[in-house]
Amino acid sequence: MVRGRDETSFDAVDLFVEQWRQNRPDLDVSHLQVLGRLHRCFARYQRLIGDLLEEFDLSVAAFDVLTALRRSGAPYKRTVGELARYTLVTTGGITLRVDKLEQVGLVARERDSADGRIVHVALTDKGRELVDKVVDAHAENGQQLLADLAQSERTELSRLLARLESSLVRAENQP
Repeated sequence: MVRGRDETSFDAVDLFVEQWRQNRPDLDVSHLQVLGRLHRCFARYQRLIGDLLEEFDLSVAAFDVLTALRRSGAPYKRTVGELARYTLVTTGGITLRVDKLEQVGLVARERDSADGRIVHVALTDKGRELVDKVVDAHAENGQQLLADLAQSERTELSRLLARLESSLVRAENQP
């Protein structure tokens, strides 16, 4: 058993770490206690979000675009390039997402009145109503998922995850 944790909290990551320590005592696998759990948490979170969005007949990709538009404030529109930046998806990927959302009436394309070459993607009333319902459910779900953490723990975890993300960004940018 891992030091400092009681038997009821021993999980698969602890098992992996313990097995590596027994079979390769020369190998430092302490990173698995953080990154392994982070990976497992993310996989579970993705499944839970997928299940929630499925109730509204939305994909994660569609939700991403709809929330980017909703967060932009009235009149809830952005260019494809802006959406790509706000969703970290290529413009080609955004175009496919927008096509699907437009087919079901959640967004509409509008030409810029000053420069007809520019096309904006705008939330329709139907899209805004839907995204508001989904965001409400998503926020409530998020609160439930974090209910076992005190506010101070949430704040500390957020701070630590931001530091970890910075470390990962640096690692990505190294030659």
